[in-house]
Amino acid sequence: MQQAGPEQPDGAERPDGQPGSSPEPGSTQPDGEQQAGGRRRLGLLFGVAIAVFAADLISKAIVVATLSPDRPVWLIGGLLDLNLTRNSGAAFSFGTGMTVVFTAIAIGVIIFILRTSRRLRSLPWAVTLGLLLGGAAGNLTDRLLRAPGVFRGDVVDWIQLPHWPVFNVADSCIVCGGFLAVVLAARGIRLDGTREFRAGSGQDAATKPASGPRAGDSQT
Repeated sequence: MQQAGPEQPDGAERPDGQPGSSPEPGSTQPDGEQQAGGRRRLGLLFGVAIAVFAADLISKAIVVATLSPDRPVWLIGGLLDLNLTRNSGAAFSFGTGMTVVFTAIAIGVIIFILRTSRRLRSLPWAVTLGLLLGGAAGNLTDRLLRAPGVFRGDVVDWIQLPHWPVFNVADSCIVCGGFLAVVLAARGIRLDGTREFRAGSGQDAATKPASGPRAGDSQT
């Protein structure tokens, strides 16, 4: 009778070439954990978007009900003005008179974010896309529901700083989200939670999973 060989430790490769039961260090997370992480990131995205949308909608309703056009209210020694204006252009009154074009752009941005969110595994990108989605939805609501008509409605702006165009909560969130997107892209952080590292010697960039050996990468 042939004597049995030595027992293989957990996770070691067996003689028939099949892997053991334990994953090797640095391996990616199981599909179940990845899906759960993706759902949490998606929930954060929509949570941020809803908070931004609600803040923008409520603030505009209060401003329209309490302020009169061309009668600003000066606060903080003139550093902050509450000035009710109607804007047919983009953020910070850019592109006035192109309401239909910016309405179509806002719809396209929202559709793009919703489609992209299926690959979302990064916490910073969840916050970034949430800011962009909530801001775009806030201004789009004005263009759909306010005068002079559907797809041509003027956006309510009411925050004014010295030497700066009048804006609203949605505008500020769109700008902050755009800035964060540029920073994350520059750092090589991707939507799926991976990070692109560039060697200092000029070697080609290498993509490593967020759950790899680098401890700091798992937070993306």
